[in-house]
Amino acid sequence: QVRLVESGGGLVQAGGSLRLSCAASGRPLRTYGAGWFRQAPGKEREFVAGFSWIGSITYYEDSVKGRFTISRDNPKNTVYLQMNSLKPEDTAVYYCAAKEYGLGQDRRQDYDYWGQGTQVTVAS
Repeated sequence: QVRLVESGGGLVQAGGSLRLSCAASGRPLRTYGAGWFRQAPGKEREFVAGFSWIGSITYYEDSVKGRFTISRDNPKNTVYLQMNSLKPEDTAVYYCAAKEYGLGQDRRQDYDYWGQGTQVTVAS
């Protein structure tokens, strides 16, 4: 069983940066694929970024490529999402998700564990 807790959300001006953290407990993340999803009001939850449990394979949704970076720190058992050049359309609740031996791809049903979410608001 894995428990995921996100933090780092907040209010930022357009063009600014935030770093989200997802702290895992219960199991070591090194054998888990993980991803970040987001959900804006009235919209479905969508994939943002993910990495495979295998090496450094990463995936990004097209609108965040070049602006967001997903990473993990195995000793700290934490996954990060560095978000730069934020836009108002990035406003959403951001969720961390994980699956043992997961590939970190964009299907929600591929993930077994989810955090409670952290709000990101980008003001124009």
